[in-house]
Amino acid sequence: MIDSSLSVVLVVASTRPQRFADVLVSWLVPLLEQHGWFELTVVDLVKVNLPTELVAGGAPTDVSGNLAAADAFVVLTPEYNHGYPAQLKHFLDLHYAEWARKPVTFVSYGAGSGGVHAVEQLRSVFTELRATTTRNIVALSNPSARVRSDGRFVPGPGTEDALEATLTELRWWAETLRTGRLAIARPEV
Repeated sequence: MIDSSLSVVLVVASTRPQRFADVLVSWLVPLLEQHGWFELTVVDLVKVNLPTELVAGGAPTDVSGNLAAADAFVVLTPEYNHGYPAQLKHFLDLHYAEWARKPVTFVSYGAGSGGVHAVEQLRSVFTELRATTTRNIVALSNPSARVRSDGRFVPGPGTEDALEATLTELRWWAETLRTGRLAIARPEV
Protein backbone atom coordinates (compact mmCIF):
# COMPACT_ATOMS: atom_id res chain seq x y z
CA MET A 1 0.00 0.00 0.00
CA ILE A 2 1.43 3.37 -1.01
CA ASP A 3 0.86 6.01 1.61
CA SER A 4 2.18 9.43 0.67
CA SER A 5 1.19 10.78 4.06
CA LEU A 6 4.31 9.39 5.70
CA SER A 7 6.67 12.04 7.00
CA VAL A 8 10.45 11.73 6.85
CA VAL A 9 12.83 14.14 8.55
CA LEU A 10 16.34 14.57 7.17
CA VAL A 11 18.65 15.61 10.02
CA VAL A 12 21.77 17.42 8.79
CA ALA A 13 24.27 16.82 11.59
CA SER A 14 27.34 18.87 10.69
CA THR A 15 27.58 22.35 12.17
CA ARG A 16 31.16 23.20 11.27
CA PRO A 17 31.94 26.30 9.22
CA GLN A 18 32.68 25.46 5.58
CA ARG A 19 31.10 22.08 6.11
CA PHE A 20 30.87 19.51 3.34
CA ALA A 21 27.29 18.69 4.31
CA ASP A 22 25.91 21.47 2.09
CA VAL A 23 27.29 19.76 -1.02
CA LEU A 24 25.69 16.48 0.03
CA VAL A 25 22.36 18.09 0.93
CA SER A 26 22.21 19.57 -2.59
CA TRP A 27 22.66 16.06 -3.99
CA LEU A 28 20.51 14.15 -1.49
CA VAL A 29 17.38 16.29 -1.09
CA PRO A 30 16.29 16.08 -4.77
CA LEU A 31 16.75 12.29 -4.67
CA LEU A 32 14.66 12.03 -1.53
CA GLU A 33 11.98 14.37 -2.86
CA GLN A 34 11.43 12.26 -5.97
CA HIS A 35 9.97 9.44 -3.87
CA GLY A 36 6.21 9.53 -3.69
CA TRP A 37 5.76 7.73 -0.41
CA PHE A 38 6.74 10.48 2.01
CA GLU A 39 6.81 14.18 2.68
CA LEU A 40 10.31 15.46 3.46
CA THR A 41 11.27 17.97 6.15
CA VAL A 42 14.90 19.07 6.51
CA VAL A 43 16.17 19.81 10.02
CA ASP A 44 19.61 21.39 9.69
CA LEU A 45 21.37 21.63 13.05
CA VAL A 46 23.08 24.84 11.91
CA LYS A 47 19.64 26.47 11.84
CA VAL A 48 18.17 24.93 15.01
CA ASN A 49 18.27 27.00 18.18
CA LEU A 50 19.24 24.47 20.85
CA PRO A 51 19.28 25.24 24.57
CA THR A 52 22.66 24.71 26.19
CA GLU A 53 21.28 22.94 29.24
CA LEU A 54 19.88 19.43 29.15
CA VAL A 55 16.52 18.78 30.75
CA ALA A 56 15.66 15.33 32.06
CA GLY A 57 13.37 13.57 29.61
CA GLY A 58 14.07 16.03 26.83
CA ALA A 59 13.34 19.68 26.20
CA PRO A 60 11.09 21.30 23.63
CA THR A 61 12.96 23.00 20.81
CA ASP A 62 11.84 24.80 17.69
CA VAL A 63 11.86 21.47 15.81
CA SER A 64 10.30 19.20 18.45
CA GLY A 65 7.00 19.25 16.55
CA ASN A 66 8.67 18.19 13.31
CA LEU A 67 10.38 15.29 15.07
CA ALA A 68 7.22 14.21 16.88
CA ALA A 69 5.21 14.23 13.62
CA ALA A 70 7.84 12.23 11.72
CA ASP A 71 7.35 8.60 10.79
CA ALA A 72 11.04 8.07 9.97
CA PHE A 73 14.42 9.79 9.99
CA VAL A 74 17.43 10.02 7.69
CA VAL A 75 20.54 11.28 9.47
CA LEU A 76 23.23 12.83 7.26
CA THR A 77 26.33 12.69 9.41
CA PRO A 78 30.04 13.14 9.00
CA GLU A 79 32.57 11.11 10.90
CA TYR A 80 35.03 13.07 13.01
CA ASN A 81 37.85 11.07 14.62
CA HIS A 82 35.82 7.83 14.39
CA GLY A 83 32.80 9.47 16.00
CA TYR A 84 29.80 11.62 15.19
CA PRO A 85 29.45 15.37 15.82
CA ALA A 86 28.99 16.60 19.39
CA GLN A 87 26.14 18.87 18.30
CA LEU A 88 24.24 15.81 17.03
CA LYS A 89 24.62 14.11 20.43
CA HIS A 90 23.33 17.24 22.13
CA PHE A 91 20.38 17.36 19.71
CA LEU A 92 19.52 13.70 20.34
CA ASP A 93 19.74 14.15 24.10
CA LEU A 94 17.42 17.18 24.05
CA HIS A 95 14.67 15.06 22.52
CA TYR A 96 13.50 11.71 23.79
CA ALA A 97 9.95 10.65 23.02
CA GLU A 98 10.15 12.04 19.48
CA TRP A 99 12.42 9.16 18.34
CA ALA A 100 10.54 6.30 20.01
CA ARG A 101 9.22 3.45 17.86
CA LYS A 102 10.38 5.08 14.64
CA PRO A 103 13.02 3.99 12.13
CA VAL A 104 16.28 5.82 11.52
CA THR A 105 18.67 5.37 8.63
CA PHE A 106 21.96 7.03 7.80
CA VAL A 107 23.83 8.70 4.99
CA SER A 108 27.32 8.97 6.42
CA TYR A 109 30.55 10.33 5.07
CA GLY A 110 34.18 10.46 5.99
CA ALA A 111 37.67 10.37 4.55
CA GLY A 112 38.38 6.65 4.67
CA SER A 113 35.62 4.71 6.34
CA GLY A 114 32.68 6.55 4.81
CA GLY A 115 31.42 7.40 8.28
CA VAL A 116 30.62 3.86 9.39
CA HIS A 117 32.32 4.35 12.77
CA ALA A 118 29.97 7.25 13.49
CA VAL A 119 26.96 5.18 12.40
CA GLU A 120 27.90 2.27 14.66
CA GLN A 121 28.04 4.63 17.64
CA LEU A 122 24.73 6.22 16.65
CA ARG A 123 23.04 2.81 16.47
CA SER A 124 23.56 2.28 20.20
CA VAL A 125 22.31 5.78 21.01
CA PHE A 126 19.15 5.33 18.94
CA THR A 127 18.52 1.94 20.55
CA GLU A 128 18.47 3.68 23.93
CA LEU A 129 16.02 6.23 22.48
CA ARG A 130 13.75 3.27 21.51
CA ALA A 131 14.24 3.87 17.78
CA THR A 132 14.97 1.18 15.19
CA THR A 133 17.95 1.64 12.90
CA THR A 134 18.02 0.13 9.44
CA ARG A 135 20.59 -2.42 8.45
CA ASN A 136 21.16 -0.69 5.11
CA ILE A 137 22.90 2.68 5.05
CA VAL A 138 24.69 4.85 2.50
CA ALA A 139 28.38 5.32 3.38
CA LEU A 140 30.29 7.85 1.28
CA SER A 141 34.04 7.36 1.46
CA ASN A 142 36.08 10.45 0.64
CA PRO A 143 33.16 12.24 -1.05
CA SER A 144 35.14 15.46 -1.56
CA ALA A 145 37.05 13.63 -4.31
CA ARG A 146 33.76 13.25 -6.20
CA VAL A 147 32.91 16.95 -6.45
CA ARG A 148 32.95 18.50 -9.92
CA SER A 149 34.42 21.91 -10.69
CA ASP A 150 30.90 23.40 -10.46
CA GLY A 151 30.64 22.21 -6.84
CA ARG A 152 28.22 19.37 -7.55
CA PHE A 153 28.67 15.96 -5.93
CA VAL A 154 28.72 13.05 -8.39
CA PRO A 155 28.15 9.76 -6.56
CA GLY A 156 30.26 6.73 -7.26
CA PRO A 157 28.98 3.54 -8.86
CA GLY A 158 26.37 1.82 -6.73
CA THR A 159 25.72 4.80 -4.44
CA GLU A 160 22.24 5.56 -5.75
CA ASP A 161 21.40 1.84 -5.73
CA ALA A 162 22.47 1.76 -2.07
CA LEU A 163 20.23 4.76 -1.40
CA GLU A 164 17.28 3.01 -3.04
CA ALA A 165 17.83 -0.16 -0.99
CA THR A 166 18.14 1.93 2.17
CA LEU A 167 14.93 3.85 1.44
CA THR A 168 13.06 0.64 0.64
CA GLU A 169 14.01 -0.73 4.05
CA LEU A 170 13.20 2.59 5.72
CA ARG A 171 9.75 2.60 4.11
CA TRP A 172 8.98 -0.90 5.38
CA TRP A 173 9.94 0.07 8.91
CA ALA A 174 8.11 3.42 8.70
CA GLU A 175 4.84 1.80 7.61
CA THR A 176 5.15 -1.10 10.04
CA LEU A 177 6.05 0.97 13.08
CA ARG A 178 3.43 3.61 12.32
CA THR A 179 0.80 0.88 12.16
CA GLY A 180 2.00 -0.35 15.54
CA ARG A 181 2.03 3.13 17.07
CA LEU A 182 -1.50 3.80 15.84
CA ALA A 183 -2.76 0.43 17.10
CA ILE A 184 -1.39 1.11 20.56
CA ALA A 185 -2.70 4.68 20.58
CA ARG A 186 -6.23 3.47 19.71
CA PRO A 187 -6.72 0.04 21.26
CA GLU A 188 -9.86 -1.80 20.25
CA VAL A 189 -12.47 -2.19 22.98
